[in-house]
Amino acid sequence: MSPAEQAVAEDDGRIRCAWPLQTQLYRDYHDFEWGKPLHGDDALFERLCLEAFQSGLSWITILRKRPAFRTAFAGFSIERVAEFGEADTARLLADPGIVRNRLKIEAAIANARVARDLDIGLDALLWSFAPEPRPRPRTSADVPATTPESVALAKELKRRGFRFVGPTTAYALMQATGMVDDHLADCWVGGDVSGTVRPVTF
Repeated sequence: MSPAEQAVAEDDGRIRCAWPLQTQLYRDYHDFEWGKPLHGDDALFERLCLEAFQSGLSWITILRKRPAFRTAFAGFSIERVAEFGEADTARLLADPGIVRNRLKIEAAIANARVARDLDIGLDALLWSFAPEPRPRPRTSADVPATTPESVALAKELKRRGFRFVGPTTAYALMQATGMVDDHLADCWVGGDVSGTVRPVTF
C-alpha cells in the first residue's frame, strides 16, 4: 500500500481496503480470509510457510501458486513435511508451480520439524503473542510494518529454531491470521455483527 491510502467504494457497493483491488483472487482473499481468526497447527504452519516464501515477492504471486504449494507440501501437514528428505528437496526445487528457492524450501522443512517437536502446539505458541484489540487504522499510513508483539514473536520463533520469520514477516502473519485487525476503519469486512462470519479453520 502506498502512504495514506483510504478505503475505496467499489462497483458492488462495498467499501474495501485499497490493496486488494487488482484482481478477483486478491479481492476474495481480502474479503473472506485475510484478517479472520485462524486456528489449527497445520493451518498456521501453511501461513507461516507462505509468508516466508513471499519475502521479496508480491503476495498475489503466492496466492496464484498456493494450490501448487499445497500439493507440493503435502497439504502443509506438519507431520508429513517434517519427514521430507533430500529427495523431497530435489523434487521441490524442480517444481515450476512453486517458488523454487532452496533456502526457503529448506526453511519450510526445518520449520516443520521444529513445529512437530514443540512443547506446545504451534497454534498456542503463535496466538500467545496476539495483542489486545485496538482501533482499526484509518488509512494505510496508520498500518505498521512491525509491532513490539511481532518483534517478540520473531525473537521467540528464532530462539526455538524457526527460520525465515523476522519481525516484518511475523507481523504479516499476525495480520493474515486475525491476530490483529488491519482492515481499514471504513472497510466492510468485519462489519457484519449478525454472527454469520465465523473463524476460518483448516
